[in-house]
Amino acid sequence: MNIVIIGTGYVGLTSGIGYAKLGNRVACVDIDAEKIAKLDLGHVPFYEIGMTEALHQEQELGSIVFTTDLSAVLGEAEVILLAVGTPSTSTGEANLSFLFQAAKEIGKYLDHEVVIVTKSTVPVGTNRRVLATIQESMNVSGRSDLTSLIQIASVPEFLREGSALKDFMEPERIVVGAEDEVVFAVVEAMHYGIKTTWVKTSIETAELTKYAANAMLATKISFINEIANIAERTGANVRDIAYAIGLDSRIGPHFLQAGIGYGGSCFPKDVSALHQIAGANGYDFKLLAAVIEVNNRQRDLFVKKIQEVLGNLKGRRLAVWGLAFKSGTDDVRESASLEIVRRLYALGADLCAFDPKAEVSARRMLPEGISFASTAIDAAEGADALVVLTEWPEFRDVSFPTLKARMIDPIIFDGRNHLADLSLSKFGFRYYGVGVCPSDRS
Repeated sequence: MNIVIIGTGYVGLTSGIGYAKLGNRVACVDIDAEKIAKLDLGHVPFYEIGMTEALHQEQELGSIVFTTDLSAVLGEAEVILLAVGTPSTSTGEANLSFLFQAAKEIGKYLDHEVVIVTKSTVPVGTNRRVLATIQESMNVSGRSDLTSLIQIASVPEFLREGSALKDFMEPERIVVGAEDEVVFAVVEAMHYGIKTTWVKTSIETAELTKYAANAMLATKISFINEIANIAERTGANVRDIAYAIGLDSRIGPHFLQAGIGYGGSCFPKDVSALHQIAGANGYDFKLLAAVIEVNNRQRDLFVKKIQEVLGNLKGRRLAVWGLAFKSGTDDVRESASLEIVRRLYALGADLCAFDPKAEVSARRMLPEGISFASTAIDAAEGADALVVLTEWPEFRDVSFPTLKARMIDPIIFDGRNHLADLSLSKFGFRYYGVGVCPSDRS
């Protein structure tokens, strides 16, 4: 099929490469000329495992192209996929301005039958408004006779950063919201070759499903963090609790890792947006309000723990391991790691940070007074304590005797419990995780 994708961010580019790998012909469109020029040269604008290699392969095959000129590629499109950003506004709801601008541009040039597929995460009712916007733009352009030929489907993405291509090619499910069997058939054809469970719903149901999924996962994270806070006060170990309850098939082991809370480009935005959607429809979603409150408080508690152990942080040198919101990505959007770094800096700490992939992205968002090191060990040179904020696998592989020798005081604050099972006390470290009592600290 001929697919035009508008937006070359994380979702748009991953989807573009994925659909090309499935045998479709893909044109990716973006208004950012610099980004398009770099993509044309095979440069992926973010770190994602396997993405660069996959892009080069599809470019060599000629199955994917990049352009800023929507009108040049729209003529042969059978499907137009919307993957533009929907960031949060200051009040928490989704900002849909980029989406509707794209819809107007589509309507300006569209002159044939096509299926619009919305990948962007949007509030309930948005797909119908997008379709109406495209049709209105077509009317203005003198093509009102074609508007009835345009149909829309909501196909939310469920990509995890760090395994996005795998998730695209081997999804746990594909959710499609549409009103016509022909539209369902077109969406199935786009994904030909993928074996998975298909969930066919109304448009509104598909829109709400994406928010419900992310809100459920965020709720699990906040729940286990609340259990961690109780565990610290009662002499229990949250890691053992999480393992035990995760063996229950009704609960499952995923998203039960206690720490400094969720972050990234999706969870904070989508949880806030769902809370706003509920309120706009006259429902007080108390559980989600609590999930958000718990997530914010978790960062406060972690910083407070550091202060309780070290005292006044002014002039204290702290090493920081990890700035990305999770391992496997260079994404620092809404990163809990960055938020904690900013708070420690505001308290007067002298910070030296290391992240294997996210330094460039983090530098743009952190105060200039924060320094960066080229290795994890170098970041700890002369440190009064080490603060672990992202669970990069390589942090477990360092030489801990060397690390201790480079630090002034061998104290580790682990915001992800990433090193909790390494028995660091045998190397002479004082270890503080999240949700472990003193007797459990290595």
